[in-house]
Amino acid sequence: MNNEQILELLARVAETDEVRSNPGLALYDLQILDSMKTVELIVALGQEAGVEVSPAEFDREAWATPEKFVADVQRRLAA
Repeated sequence: MNNEQILELLARVAETDEVRSNPGLALYDLQILDSMKTVELIVALGQEAGVEVSPAEFDREAWATPEKFVADVQRRLAA
């Protein structure tokens, strides 16, 4: 899964294309992501990318911006 595909998944779940154009967008602080959307993202990552993220190991800070989200997913894909 490349960076564009990861951002596509994020844009779909977050319901905004702004995540593509603003890598520093504060996803949680601006309430673009909340707990329900975070669960949706975790499920979508598992289904579409084979990336398993357990709620226990979820780190909100690692997904605080689109840039950080992409980096975290790429790190998990490489693991």
